Amino acid sequence: MKGKIWIVVLIVLAVLGMWMGSTYNKLVKAEEKVNSAWAQVENVYQRRADLIPNLVNTVKGAADFEQSTLTSVIEARAAATQVKISPENLTAESLAQFEQAQGQVSSALGRLMVTVERYPDLKASQNFRDLQAQLEGTENRIAVERKTFNEVVEVYNTRLRRFPTNLMAGMFGFEKKPYFAAQAGAETAPEVNFDFGK
Repeated sequence: MKGKIWIVVLIVLAVLGMWMGSTYNKLVKAEEKVNSAWAQVENVYQRRADLIPNLVNTVKGAADFEQSTLTSVIEARAAATQVKISPENLTAESLAQFEQAQGQVSSALGRLMVTVERYPDLKASQNFRDLQAQLEGTENRIAVERKTFNEVVEVYNTRLRRFPTNLMAGMFGFEKKPYFAAQAGAETAPEVNFDFGK
């Protein structure tokens, strides 16, 4: 009888050990997907940062272009490149700081593009048009990579919170990851006016 009890105990321990190993490996795989998606987000933001000096140099060539506009773009880029997040410190607070810095870059670039409208020669420049197209493409890539990041974070966070996986996750230090959020004011549709001076 004692031998049968030991066999049952060993089978239960073996099954529990296999479950724990499998669950741990699934959590590691899901976390690595989050890390990979984050690296891709950083990659496309870096691409945008790399385009900015060329854009600024092209715009500088225009006579009497507003220096304050260029300065704000350069300063926003510099500030954004200082915000570094590794997968280990990917928290809601660090992601919010990252988003704020990148939002300032987007805002400064938006003001730059509005200002360029007053310079028809600059708008007609092939170099400027090429850079503008690359920048627009990069902005689209940023949106796609942010969406992909949120999708893999959802899978990871869901797996992390499921019972009994949540017990193992706590034991091994797996923590919930934050999502990218919509920019402030994104819920308000822009006002479109087709009045044309009537």
